[in-house]
This record gives sequence, structure tokens and C-alpha cells, in this order.
Amino acid sequence: MFDSKTKNLFKIKLKLSLVGKLSLLELKKKSQQCLKSQEVVLRDILTISKDTEYGKKYRFEKILSAEDSSSFFNLFEQYVPVNQYEQLYPYIERHKNGEENILFPGKPKMYATTSGSTNVPKWIPITDKYYYDVYNRMSPIWLYSFLAQNSHAFDGAIISNVGKTVEGAAPDGTVYGSIAGVSQRDCPPFIKAMFASPSEIFMIEDFKARYYTIMRMGIEQDAHVMIGGNPSTFIEMQNNVDEFLDDYIEDIEQGTLSESFYIPDDIRLAVKPYLKPNPKRAQALKEMKKKYSRLFPKHYWPNLKILNVWKSGNSAVYLKKIKDYFPESCYFLEQGYFVPECRPGLVIQPDTDSTVLFPHKNYFEFVREKDLDQKSPRFFHLDELKVGDRYCIYVTTYSGLYRYNLNDLIEVTGFYEQTPMIRFVQKINGFISMSGEKLNENQFIEAVKQVQKEFSKKLIFFIGFASIQESKYHIYYEFQDQDIQDDFIERFTSRVDSVLKSKNMEYADKRESGRVEAPVGHLLQMHSFEIFKSRIIDQGLYHGRFQLNYLIQDEMRHGMFKKLIKRRFG
Repeated sequence: MFDSKTKNLFKIKLKLSLVGKLSLLELKKKSQQCLKSQEVVLRDILTISKDTEYGKKYRFEKILSAEDSSSFFNLFEQYVPVNQYEQLYPYIERHKNGEENILFPGKPKMYATTSGSTNVPKWIPITDKYYYDVYNRMSPIWLYSFLAQNSHAFDGAIISNVGKTVEGAAPDGTVYGSIAGVSQRDCPPFIKAMFASPSEIFMIEDFKARYYTIMRMGIEQDAHVMIGGNPSTFIEMQNNVDEFLDDYIEDIEQGTLSESFYIPDDIRLAVKPYLKPNPKRAQALKEMKKKYSRLFPKHYWPNLKILNVWKSGNSAVYLKKIKDYFPESCYFLEQGYFVPECRPGLVIQPDTDSTVLFPHKNYFEFVREKDLDQKSPRFFHLDELKVGDRYCIYVTTYSGLYRYNLNDLIEVTGFYEQTPMIRFVQKINGFISMSGEKLNENQFIEAVKQVQKEFSKKLIFFIGFASIQESKYHIYYEFQDQDIQDDFIERFTSRVDSVLKSKNMEYADKRESGRVEAPVGHLLQMHSFEIFKSRIIDQGLYHGRFQLNYLIQDEMRHGMFKKLIKRRFG
């Protein structure tokens, strides 16, 4: 006979399979006629919002009067302008101050917040309809994909690391915070039961205390799934293990949560039911500590089946650093293209790193990469995309984002039925042009990595900043070997400059003409990335998922790195 634990696992898998398969069946059906699905979802969005202030201003009623799909899409493109956040900001501010029916009917359920181009974060409205129809209803497909990859994925605990569910509130009282955190908080009880800790722990303000709590509770469990975002997060979690392993062991043995950290009483109360003395697990960790000089997830979570993480774009740099942390049998499952502004789609096929777009949940438009400099580029529909081509993606959602430029460059990798699958390439703002040099972030990353290999000096971290005032690039390096000779950074940076010239003819031209001066190199103190990220969080500039570009035009962040210099060269 099955014991109670086996019966419970069977029920969880059965429910997840049923809900996941139904949602997947709907997606498959809608993906078979993606253009029709796009027309239906856009008509629905415009119908719901036609009597709002924005809907009246941009003639949604007139657009909806179109009798055929071609006229409908043309009118939408003709009457509704392309938007950056700055264009929608005045409308969102009015919603934040309590006004209704501005961008969408009523008021939003919440706001998702993310870093903007200034010190002020973007406030992205999430309506009830969008939350329940997209985040809530489509998430079971995501979890079902774990089960499809490994039938034992949910035989153990899930360790997750998401943003704070509630960061604060708008003037009218509407909360803002992490949509991923809220999704975990509101997930069905049968899914919630699989997590190693309650969602309340993500409300812990102190950065180190939060990671301590996540790992103290997680390391006690036989984890089978780990969910995160940027792989750099796992480096920080492992650093917490390195520093506090003995404290974990003591807490696990006694069934406590260390008093050395400030954790509010209400959060300690939420955690309390999860804490019971576990001397057996504490002893096992002690034995591991004797056996290994440094404990990694492959030691304390040997049965880990799935690591759900970003693998593309800039995240690949950090993914390479953590791969050896985990068991060889652990599958690195791409988390997919996911932005604070919307849930564009999901990775549903474990053997690919591609996101299937939701043709029935968002309306999409695309501009080819090669047309981005044009004043009036052609906008492509979902059914017009070609495999191998790269596009900038624009989205229209039930949450009041109309023809919204996500400033993301994506590449079409294939098709799911008739619907494109995509992968994230880079932010469009990873493309710097101070004087027409059009330096691409990927070119910069490749150049530094090439020179690192040539010089046989291991880099822990690097980042480049464009200084418009000086018309030069500043490159910051954190080397594993801190005993760098005085002329080394100069020679290293000079070589990076040469490689960039070979990779980018416009950069070479501007360097030769003197319109862009020679880059300047700087040696960073140890742990600079971790210090930078902590300061970003402390200043309230990080809301939700932290993402870092390696080539940036941002004087505020540049100033933060200037304070981390160990030595300057050039």
C-alpha cells in the first residue's frame, strides 16, 4: 500500500498534470491559427477599454468597426501610437493617484516595478484580468514542463527565490511588488505545499537575512527543483552557505531560525510551522562538511532534478560559473523570456531554450533589427516572422500597455504549430552609440573574453560604461589575481580596444578619427559586483528581478563603480 506521503505526491502530480494539460491543449489550439488568435485578443482588449480615456482618445471604437482583419490591424497601427514608458507615465500616475478608467477599466490589482532609465522605477500596472488569465492560468503549463522533463521532479521540495510580494503602495493604496512573488503567494494549495518555505520570507528587508532564511530552510530539505532568475543569484546563495553553514546546522538541529539576523516577528511567525528539530539532517550536514572542503548543491541536494534559470543573453556569463555547483543529473531548464511588463509566453518543450509566445493572451508586433534606425519602420505580425531573423518586440496587453516597446531584441528559433518560438538576445539599450560607433554589447563581451583568454588572467567580473561627456569608454575589471602589475590593465584595455576595432568597423572609424577616445581601464576591489547589487537594492532601485547589462550608458550606475575602484589606469 502507498503511505500517506506517496499518496499526496500522486495527488499533486495528478492535479498538476490535469491542469497543465488543459492549459497546454488551449495553447496548442490557439497556436494553430496564430493570426486569428491575435485578432481575437486585440479586439477583446480594445472592446474592454474602448470607453476609457485612452480608448476614446485613440478611437478604439473606430478601430473595432473594421470588418476584416487586415483593416482592423491597419487601423490599430494608424490610430494608436507606439509607446515607451515615458509616453504612458502620465496615465499611470493618474491611476496611482486613484483615478479609474484611464488606460483600462477601473484600477489595477497591483503594480510590478522595475528599474527605469532614471533613478525613478517604472510602475507597470497589472489588472485583475491579466493576472488571472495570464499569470494564474498559464503557470500550470510552466510547472507541468518540469514534470514532462523528469517524472520525479516533484518528489522533493521546491526551492525558490523571488522578489518581495509587496514593496509598498501607490498614493491610492494599490500595492506594488514582485509579480513572481505574488504568483507564488497565490498559487493553488496543492502547488504551495511543495515549496520548502512560505512566501513571507521574501518580505525580509535585509539582503543577507533573506538569503540566510531561504538557505537555512532549503538546505534542510531533499530539494528536487530550484527556481530562480539570473544565475548570479545562485552565486550569492552559495556565498551565504559558505559563510553560515555552521549556523544552518545549529538551527536545523534545534529547529530554530537564528536570532543573529533581523527578521520581523510576523515573518518568524509564518516560518515557525516549518521549523522542527532535525538532528538527523544536521548530522548528515556535519558529515558532508568533514568530507568536502566546500559544500555545494551537488552535495546537499544530490537529488536535484531541475534548475529553472535564465540561460540566454547576459545570463550565460553567470550560468557558466555555477554549472559545476550542481549534480551532473540536474537539468538546466530555461526559464524563458519573461519581463516585468508582461508574461509573453513560456518554455514548454524541455529540450529547447525557446519561449512559445501566447497568441491568445497578448497582441504582438515586431520590427526587424535592420530596420530599427528607420523613422517609420514596417511592423510585422506574429505570422510573418522568419526563423533566424531578429526583431524588436512590441506588446499590447489587458493591463493598459498599448504598442509598448519592450526594447528587447529577440530571435525566432522555430515554430510551435504556427506560432513563433523566440529566444532573448539582448536589450536594445545594450547598443551604445556615442558618436555613431554603434558598439554592440555582445561585441564588447566577446572582446573582453577573447583578451582574457589571450592574457591567461581569469576575470571574475567586468563591465563597461560609455561616458558621453568624455566620448570614451571606461572598462572596470575584477580579476581573480589582485596582484596586478601597474602596466597590465593598460595593456589589457589596449588589446580590448584593438579587438573591438576588428569587430566593428564603425567603432574603428570613430577611434581613428578621434571622435571616440581610447578606453580607460580600472581595477576593481574584490566582490565589486556583489557590493554594487546590494547598493542597488538598498537604494530601492531594484524591484523584482535583477538584470545587468555589461555595456551601459548610465552615469548614476557609473558613479557607483567609480567608488569601487582599487586602481585606475590610462
